[in-house]
Amino acid sequence: MTEALSDDQLMRYARHILLDEFGIEAQARVAQARVLMIGAGGLGSPAALYLVAAGIKCLTLVDDDAVELSNLQRQILHTTERVGVNKAQSGQQALAALNPTVEVHAVQQRLQLDDLLPLVAEHDVVLDCSDNFATRHAINRACVQHKKPLVSGAGIRFAGQMSVFDLRDPDAPCYHCLFPEAEDFEELRCATTGVLGPLVGMVGCVQAAEALKVVGQFGEPLVGRLLSVDALTMQWHSFNFGKDPACPVCSTVAAKHKHSAV
Repeated sequence: MTEALSDDQLMRYARHILLDEFGIEAQARVAQARVLMIGAGGLGSPAALYLVAAGIKCLTLVDDDAVELSNLQRQILHTTERVGVNKAQSGQQALAALNPTVEVHAVQQRLQLDDLLPLVAEHDVVLDCSDNFATRHAINRACVQHKKPLVSGAGIRFAGQMSVFDLRDPDAPCYHCLFPEAEDFEELRCATTGVLGPLVGMVGCVQAAEALKVVGQFGEPLVGRLLSVDALTMQWHSFNFGKDPACPVCSTVAAKHKHSAV
C-alpha cells in the first residue's frame, strides 16, 4: 500500500499529478521508489536530476571517477568549483540542493559483480549510465539474478541508444540477448572519439522517463525495443528484439527457476 502524499508533495509534483496517465497514484508509487544509478557522468547527470526532481524516495549514485574540466561540456550535474571532487559526491551535493526531500547516497568506488548484487537487491529499478561494456554486463547479470528492471542507455559521438530490460518477466530479453559479450570487441570512448553534449542529455532524459514509467506503473516502457537517435540528422528509430533462447545469462537462470518449480 502506498503512503498518502503530503501537502508539500502535492504542490511540488502538481504538474505530474495533473497528467491523467500519471496522476496521484503514480506519484505516490514514485515517492516510494528506490533507484540505483551506475554512473554520474553524461547520461547519469540528466537522469539523476529528473528523477530527483520527480520525487523518488531514494537514489544511490555510484561512480569512482573525479570531475574533470573536460567533463563539464556535457556532465551537467557538476560545476567548475567541483573539479577534482568524486562524481558521486559532487552529484549528491547538486541533487540535495535541487530536492532535499530525496535521500541521495554516494558510492565512491567501481563495483564488480559481487559488489553490485546486494545493491541491486535493495532497489526497485537500476539505471545503467556507465561507459563500458564490462560494467554493463556485470549490471545486467546482477539484475537478472535479482529480477530487477534495468534501464540502459549509451551515447558516443552523435549516436545514442536506449532500452528497458524488465527482468521481472522470465520471457523478457536481457542486455546480453541484445549485446552478447565479445572478447574481440573494440570499445569507443568519449575521451578519444568525442561526444555531442546534448546527445547524452537526450539519452539520459529518456532513461529518466523510462524509469518513472517502470516505478510509476504507467505508459509502455521500452521493453523489447531498442530506441536509437542520430543527433546529426535528428532521426529516431525503434527496433524490436526478443529473448535469445540460448542466452547464457538469462535463459540459464530462467531454466533453473522453471526446473525448481516443477
